[in-house]
Amino acid sequence: MKIVGAVDVDHAKIGRSLRDVAGAESDVLVTPSLDEALLGEEAHVLLHSTTSSARAAWEQMAPAVTRGISVVSTCEELSYPWRTQAGLAGEIDEAARKSGARVLGTGVNPGYSMDALPLVLTSPCQSVRRVELERVVDAGARRGPLQRKVGAGLTVAAFDQLVQEGRVRHVGLAESAWMLLDGLGWEVDEVEEIVEPVLAEAEIATGMLTVEPGRVAGVRQTLRALCRGEELLRLRLAMYVGAESPRDRVRVWGVPDVDVTVSGGIHGDRATAAMALNCVSGILERPAGLLTMLDLVGLRAR
Repeated sequence: MKIVGAVDVDHAKIGRSLRDVAGAESDVLVTPSLDEALLGEEAHVLLHSTTSSARAAWEQMAPAVTRGISVVSTCEELSYPWRTQAGLAGEIDEAARKSGARVLGTGVNPGYSMDALPLVLTSPCQSVRRVELERVVDAGARRGPLQRKVGAGLTVAAFDQLVQEGRVRHVGLAESAWMLLDGLGWEVDEVEEIVEPVLAEAEIATGMLTVEPGRVAGVRQTLRALCRGEELLRLRLAMYVGAESPRDRVRVWGVPDVDVTVSGGIHGDRATAAMALNCVSGILERPAGLLTMLDLVGLRAR
């Protein structure tokens, strides 16, 4: 692969090289627009990492897709929009098919730890009755924007208000759940999601912020999918500063059972960057259109 252009809206980065801005082995300069980045250059794939909103991501990447440039994005809502934003998914799919581009949303979560990985782990099962996933992340070891996204440092009242506004939570849990349900061919009657605060018992300093005792350290989200009152799927995500025993665990009740734990958990920032890069060759081998990790992860229980 060869880097041929870079785009950012941050004026502090524009005009500087990727070597200077990101430590990349490239002297390509950061430009403020796709048109400027592609002057005199041919590009095949755009690596896109800006927002969690599928609609906002599509507005940014549409000029590339209409040129026939494929996109791998870390936008969480784009990982599986067919169930959550079907109209937008159809719009993106139609535009990509028309231009011959491929569009994929991926990352570590969603994109791997709570959807693609458990699907692969069902591969040796003759049958699957239930799946439960647990991801515990120490947000204090992650970047500042993520610490703020999970509400670290807020009062409980402020946390509750921002949850109601949709501004504090982990984005992508519903997309992971629907990817799993469709991947396993399961139909459900009810999907419920609960977002709760995790409170600090003592002062926690992360280098980015300080959380006082009694204030919010982060978020705990639980999603359950039920069929005729029986729970088929449960996703539990705890992401807060100072979290003990970070881990990713997948439990499959079936024939046979599968129980796998990744001690320490999968590092979200590093893994997301790797997932985006490692999916490039995979999408170029697929037909044009809006893709999901189901298209790249074919092996699973049917």
